[in-house]
Amino acid sequence: MSQLETITVDIDAGRATITLNRPDVHNAFDERLIAELTEAAETLSKDPSVRAVVLTGAGKSFSAGADLNWMKRMAGYSEAENKADARKAADMLAALASMPQPTVARVNGAAFGGGVGLVSACDIAIGAETAVFSLSEVKLGLIPAVISPYFIGAMGKRQAGRYMVSGERFDAPEARRIGLLHEVVPAGDLDGAVDTMVSGLMVNGPLSMAECKALIRAVADRPVDEAVRDDTAERIARMRASDEGKEGVAAFLEKRKPNWTGGG
Repeated sequence: MSQLETITVDIDAGRATITLNRPDVHNAFDERLIAELTEAAETLSKDPSVRAVVLTGAGKSFSAGADLNWMKRMAGYSEAENKADARKAADMLAALASMPQPTVARVNGAAFGGGVGLVSACDIAIGAETAVFSLSEVKLGLIPAVISPYFIGAMGKRQAGRYMVSGERFDAPEARRIGLLHEVVPAGDLDGAVDTMVSGLMVNGPLSMAECKALIRAVADRPVDEAVRDDTAERIARMRASDEGKEGVAAFLEKRKPNWTGGG
């Protein structure tokens, strides 16, 4: 990866932690952060030593969304320039969402606008009970466009519709109720909850987790027609015939740990 200025990336024992590192502006997005987060996601995706990825924010906030100075610059852009700029943000979210490794959002504080998009783009989201959220774009005469596929997927159309058009803030328990967060814990227990989740992921087959993510993208919101039935049969047949599938079944029958956990 190139020299990082707005994020940090730490890898330890198969766990990569990406930290948005602009605490003075509540980890708000600008061009540099978007580029660096995109590069980090793409680079880690290709690293076979990385088994799980945690995304979090430095300081009190997770991410406040768009940086004010960045927004001022965008105000002077043409429509074409704005589209090109927005496409980079869309590509950042896609890079995060398409990582083969499971991704865990460690939501340590406020997540507004694009910050909600980042939470939604992760596979698993665990938040401190003090975290607050808002899709606040309408307060500025804007819309949460590039992040919408992710939070609509997380919340569903009905709940997303409410918070998109109201721009109101909601707390961590509400975020859990509507599906944005999977778990809510006291702030002091956040690291422990994330560690427990990551430890659980580490005992799973890395290829099977990647294939589960691909499976979700392939079948979600599709009718269960002949093409889907054939595709899903092909996917399980491929995994049964894979080295990982054979090792996992053998380890289970032989009452030992599979080789991806250090067993064998």
